[in-house]
Amino acid sequence: MKILATSDWHLGNLFHGNDRLPEHKHFLKWLLEQIAGQKPDALLIAGDIFDNGNPSAAAQTVYYEFLADATQLCPNMQVIITAGNHDSASRLEAPRPLLTRYHVEIRGNVRKIWKQGENEDDDKTGGHWIYSFDDLIIPVTNEEGEEVIILAVPFLRSDVVQNASYSQGVNDFLRELTAETRKKYPGRKCIMMAHMYAKGSDIAKKDASEKIIIGGQEEVDLEGWNDHPDYMTCGHIHKRQHIWNTDWARYTGSILPMSFAEKDYTHGIDLITIEHGEEDEGKETGKSKEWKVDFLEYKPQHALRILPEDEEELTFKKWQKLINSELSERTDGELSDHFDYVMLKVKQEKLTSDDIKELEKLVNEKDAVLCKIQRIIPQLDLSTIQGSQHITSIEDIINRPPLDTLKEAFAIRHNAPMNERQEKMLSDLLTTSSL
Repeated sequence: MKILATSDWHLGNLFHGNDRLPEHKHFLKWLLEQIAGQKPDALLIAGDIFDNGNPSAAAQTVYYEFLADATQLCPNMQVIITAGNHDSASRLEAPRPLLTRYHVEIRGNVRKIWKQGENEDDDKTGGHWIYSFDDLIIPVTNEEGEEVIILAVPFLRSDVVQNASYSQGVNDFLRELTAETRKKYPGRKCIMMAHMYAKGSDIAKKDASEKIIIGGQEEVDLEGWNDHPDYMTCGHIHKRQHIWNTDWARYTGSILPMSFAEKDYTHGIDLITIEHGEEDEGKETGKSKEWKVDFLEYKPQHALRILPEDEEELTFKKWQKLINSELSERTDGELSDHFDYVMLKVKQEKLTSDDIKELEKLVNEKDAVLCKIQRIIPQLDLSTIQGSQHITSIEDIINRPPLDTLKEAFAIRHNAPMNERQEKMLSDLLTTSSL
């Protein structure tokens, strides 16, 4: 059996104000070519189909056009789509009754079932809610009758996982779902698709576009999970990578770079191939080594360029030479289909504001779109500021003159010391407030 896995399309995304629908169409055309060539039994899309919960009509049109083309191109292929944290689960699921008829299964919400009381805790309420795991378990069968079970897990929001610890709640959910699947389909190979932040994930530290909760409150640790699915494909983290401490779980990565911090990421989809044969004796979990994962690389339509690539300080003339040598010329004054997105890293002490405007004009004459000018200001040496001192304890702060603390805070914020007038105004204000 062949299964294609992808995630994090972010249809409707704007890249520094630039509409990316042409780029998404470029990717989806490529994906249709892979479907035509591979003739997969299933296509898995693990969340963040859209960039926000209220996608534009144009973004939705691109999405439905792809589904129409894909199901027509490969009528026996099962398409399984789960919601990510960027998606509106209910909006994504709305056409589910219609799309199911065309072998497209969508899972945005986790359904619950009321179970009549069976223990002492249920005496007051008469029962309790349980997850409807059956709704998330989707068998996929090929033309030869071979079967693999897909566990379709959408992004689990905190109102679904109501444990004291969100991370532990997600862990419990995934384990319970897998155990239920093993019980219902003994001996079958299982592939889980999920959308989450796994412990140890390599994310873009600067200009990150993944929505990561500070402090790792949504971080899920998969270590020590012995009865895990045969394979797990995940969305949410944009860099393609194995999930930390596993050889059976992987992020497919985003199909396009979502920020300049992701400039060097590779993009594409995974091709999961499962060879069906006799299971190893004594194994009841359906685990087997008879599967492999190949990466089908996709080259985005527009490359990201950061100039300069190093931290070199450039004069205006050197900047002109760099831009002219690195960026292609436009043809007849028009952008090509494969223009570059460009970010300039400018050290301000070398250039005036007029110089920067001239560089901006020069880039816009090339086969490129200028997205961002990052102004790099040299770090101020705080030791040169009168009253600056090394803080080692809370007592140092308590015993320090307030004016010295405020002067240092001002310097850090503005990367320049106060002038005499500003210092006098602040001193007068502190004197007045202490009266």
